[in-house]
Amino acid sequence: MTERLISLSAGRRWLPLLLALATLASAPAGAQQRGGDYIVAVVNQELVTAGEVEQRLARIRENAQRSNARLPPEAELRRQVVDALIEERVLITYARESGMRIDDNELDRAVQSVAAQNQLTLPQLRERLKQEGLDYARFRANLRDQMLVERVREREVQGRIRVNDQEVDELLKRQRGAQGGVAYNIAQILVTVPEGASEQVVAERHARARSAQQRVRDGEDFAAVARQVSEDGNRERGGEIGLKPADRLPDLFVEAVKPLQPGQVTPTLVRSGAGFHLLKLLERKEANGIQVTQTHARHILLRTSAQVSTEVAARRLAELKRQIERGARFDALARQHSEDGSAPQGGDLGWTGPGSFVPEFEEAMDRLPVGGISDPVVSRFGVHLIQVVDRREVAVDMKQLREQARNVLREQKFDEVYNEWIRDLRGRAYIEMREPPQ
Repeated sequence: MTERLISLSAGRRWLPLLLALATLASAPAGAQQRGGDYIVAVVNQELVTAGEVEQRLARIRENAQRSNARLPPEAELRRQVVDALIEERVLITYARESGMRIDDNELDRAVQSVAAQNQLTLPQLRERLKQEGLDYARFRANLRDQMLVERVREREVQGRIRVNDQEVDELLKRQRGAQGGVAYNIAQILVTVPEGASEQVVAERHARARSAQQRVRDGEDFAAVARQVSEDGNRERGGEIGLKPADRLPDLFVEAVKPLQPGQVTPTLVRSGAGFHLLKLLERKEANGIQVTQTHARHILLRTSAQVSTEVAARRLAELKRQIERGARFDALARQHSEDGSAPQGGDLGWTGPGSFVPEFEEAMDRLPVGGISDPVVSRFGVHLIQVVDRREVAVDMKQLREQARNVLREQKFDEVYNEWIRDLRGRAYIEMREPPQ
């Protein structure tokens, strides 16, 4: 896979404050003043206008009202919006001067993707843009700028992250020290408890879990009971989670199975935020020769942008999931729709071990059974539809463990390095704040 989704390897977030298609006119390539408008800031050769600020504020208020989100005081919100628009201009001007190029064929594909994700044909998209007061050439220029920013950000931030061998050694030492360098293969029977459930519902769910526990005590096969009762993504595998280092398991699970011998079941139910768990220890291994679960997955990625909101991408992927459930081929839809380097391979990501993907993607993938398809999953790269093709247990040597630790450290450093880069860019940019006209 070209972009792999491996931590930090495929770029970062799109420009801040993602907007719906209806607000395209608020992100012009070179902001133009309208009647009654005035300049708020000059950033290099770009303008930030009061009209843009008001449009952005209106969109934020609308989204907050829809989601019942609490906004900061008006003055602070306005300051944040102006700051975000200035940052966008700094990034855009730097990207244009970077020497990177987006060819017309690539831009055409991006335009088609914007239209498809908004369920529009290209002629309908042109008409929609016209209605919003933005001509097609300006729209393409905006989209090209965003693609340039994403590509430059990927290159610049990755190039600034440094992870040395001592940091890797210290992380591995902490991981071994925290959990004794042990890996566990655990199976579970999970009876979920809805958030905010009443005492009556909690009691009913607890009784269901106790019933499953009694069936196991009476001699029924744990895996068979899990397939019938458990409400987690591993139920088809008899509840087996797979062999994982202790630091990648919930602390509650690790503490509960520590006293057990392989084959034993926890004497009491374990309560977590998800519900009631009955745990069985299948295997325990020392870290020096541990086996880990590798996953063979594929995905469809739709990138979010000022033109395609997270909600729009999620709705589109939910529709693709329904098509797959009705018999469409996942790989065919990935080739047609995915905006990732894996698209020509049907979205195939190959075999990967723990720590290979960004956390939000990996957590969703790990919850899926073999053959399972996720709901739309939001990550820093966009929105994904994930399918697990297969799983296997493989031995992990020290080189692989060190590479996994290095990926974790790079991920931890990304935000800090990105913020330093932005501060440096802003420090070198020409920024002139303007007072409102009297």
